[in-house]
Amino acid sequence: MKKIYISLFLLSGLFFAGCSDDFLDVEQTDKIPVDIDYLNTDSKATELVTAIYNQFLSWDMSSFGWNAVTSIISDDADKGSDPGDTGTDKDVMDALTYNASTPSFESVWKANYAGINRCNQALTYLPQLDKVTPALRNRLIGEAKFMRAFMYFTLVKGYGAVPIVDRLTNTPLTAEDKEMQLTRKPVADVYAFIVKDLAEASELLPDKSTYSGNDKQRVSKGSAYALLAKVNLYEKNWQNVIDNCDKVTGYSLVSDYSFQFKKEGEFGSESIFEINGVGSPTSDQKLGIGNYTVSQAPRGNGGWGWGFNTPTQGLANAYEPGDVRRAATIIFRGSVLYDGRVVASTVTNPMYNYKAYSSDFYNVEFTDTNLRYLRYAEVLLMKAEALNELGQTGAAIPLLNQVRHRANLGDTPAVSQGDVRTAIWKERRVELAFEHDRWFDLVRTGQAQAAMAADGKTFVVGKHELWPIPTFFIRESVGYSSQNPGGY
Repeated sequence: MKKIYISLFLLSGLFFAGCSDDFLDVEQTDKIPVDIDYLNTDSKATELVTAIYNQFLSWDMSSFGWNAVTSIISDDADKGSDPGDTGTDKDVMDALTYNASTPSFESVWKANYAGINRCNQALTYLPQLDKVTPALRNRLIGEAKFMRAFMYFTLVKGYGAVPIVDRLTNTPLTAEDKEMQLTRKPVADVYAFIVKDLAEASELLPDKSTYSGNDKQRVSKGSAYALLAKVNLYEKNWQNVIDNCDKVTGYSLVSDYSFQFKKEGEFGSESIFEINGVGSPTSDQKLGIGNYTVSQAPRGNGGWGWGFNTPTQGLANAYEPGDVRRAATIIFRGSVLYDGRVVASTVTNPMYNYKAYSSDFYNVEFTDTNLRYLRYAEVLLMKAEALNELGQTGAAIPLLNQVRHRANLGDTPAVSQGDVRTAIWKERRVELAFEHDRWFDLVRTGQAQAAMAADGKTFVVGKHELWPIPTFFIRESVGYSSQNPGGY
């Protein structure tokens, strides 16, 4: 997708535009009245929504800080790099000694609300574009609603109660605008907002099979149902998980697990929601995810990257003998990669994230590596988990086994509901490693304290379930919102 810039109004600004200068870390940008005639074509309307996808290419949205709050924080990854290189805050993220001023939490918060701002702009102007092909306009509205829901799902999983900013603000900012931006809404309200967006998106989006060419990168009806099932999973609404998983049709597991994480395997039969990176050897075209690959690449003598977000020994040990996913997920020191590149035995860390590797853009800022956020394998595991929780363990086991068989493993030995539950949770870990789910899975399933202890970390019950609300927001929201519990 081409990265676009709409000069008529602010696409990249923070959702707090209009607040005091000491709070903002970007220059204020004046709003210019939008020329609806300018946007009133199929191509310009499409660009309006493409700008939302492009938010996922940003450093703050999908790279260094995102890896910290979803992976380094967990038992799947260590900070990596050299002991003296803290990576701004990756050492405290790894040790669970972070606080509300830790930069990674601020960058993730701001990036997602900047993306929500783009969604709100699209949802404000698209209904006014009467010269746009109606079917296209409806589809684009569905895409914007899906991505707004996705961003709010990220926020509510991490921070708990958050402001629901569901529209553009006025200029100047009104009291109602400020209240909307600064008031954290209850978790139940945020989930209800997400479900509503996804339900509406599912009605507007087409099936994946209708897309061709570059449009295969765009979300489809299956994307909405899969994300809705995942939201239901977190709400423990088990029957809705099953019902929505059943609506995710037209997808299948790829035969070779490793293939889908290579350039030639992008947007395959298993892909449900995937962010496209377009590599570039220079900074002229910023179409790849900024430093996503190089920040996780082998470091030191014989390496070519920064060496952060390295797999733990615990993750490496979690794979059963013969599981092909281990070699597809972990780069080992002294190994030879699929394209023939040698990982020297002298690199700093013993293991690195293979899913972040790019053969062509392995050591430059803008990579062609994609982010795989929803895959059909997860749909099978979500349905299996829901069936098992409803006591239908016999129906859950074959779904679990489908995922295992693709990994070159035999049937699960688990039979009882409790053992199957544990087996599904473990399968999620090894299937989805480094796909930004592990921390959230540990918290939602109640495994976090034990898992962190096994990894040498102290998870404080009543504190670490939620990330701290960033200090900048707490300072600005006095009288509207307060910090999460835990002494941040």
